Amino acid sequence: MQDHKGRLTKDGIRIYETSEFEGMQAAGHLAARILDEVADLVEPGVTTGALDAFINQRVTELGSVSATIGYRGYQHASCISVNHVVCHGIPGDKVIKDGDILNIDVTVILDGWFGDTSRMYVAGTLSRKAERLIQVTHDALMLGIEQVKPGNTFGDIGFAIQQFVEAQRMSVVRDFCGHGIGQVFHSPPNVLHYGRKGSGAMLEEGMIFTIEPMVNLGRPETKVLADDWTAVTRDKSLSAQFEHSVGVTADGCEIFTLSPADRFHPTWR
Repeated sequence: MQDHKGRLTKDGIRIYETSEFEGMQAAGHLAARILDEVADLVEPGVTTGALDAFINQRVTELGSVSATIGYRGYQHASCISVNHVVCHGIPGDKVIKDGDILNIDVTVILDGWFGDTSRMYVAGTLSRKAERLIQVTHDALMLGIEQVKPGNTFGDIGFAIQQFVEAQRMSVVRDFCGHGIGQVFHSPPNVLHYGRKGSGAMLEEGMIFTIEPMVNLGRPETKVLADDWTAVTRDKSLSAQFEHSVGVTADGCEIFTLSPADRFHPTWR
């Protein structure tokens, strides 16, 4: 495969040809398929390390490569963030308990294209407050995606997410954001999940990026633990996240990471 030679906007955002979206479709589909498959393993008593081992195995079996193993020293095929962990939770010996909620985030490389997606899972019995948090976070992502079309701005995406979340008396994490993706893992722009209408760079056909709001039941502040990866809510409140990779089309957007089995939302059970 030859490297992409397309243009950059004045903000440094790569513009891809929409004919190249096929590469993102394949990579996104594969990542979403793996998240579908791991769903059946999420139950009380399983370790996060066992879930990651399954994901790592499937990444290889499906002919792709993990984008996270070796990335800045990270050694796992997924991030698994449980309860008050906001993002970048490291899989290991932690045993999942009844009522735990967890985000599993997977990025694969397939033929040079990066498929990046995450979603929420529930182990055992779901509490009412956790259920509401997951629903609000999911709906916030979809409201943000509705803003993706040429002529809108990245601020429009953030505004839609923030307004909805705060109306539900929850908070949007500001310390982490979405990002450009395509033939690189992380690139401009930073996709903020809060903001003002009309602010930020204008969306153009051919842009590819992630939208991945993190929503807390309590306050938005986070802290990173001593492992330099795991981010948690400062007030120990529950946190949830959903992530899609999208591409801007002539009249809207395409979601590359839709669940093949329609399991993106944990209530598929």
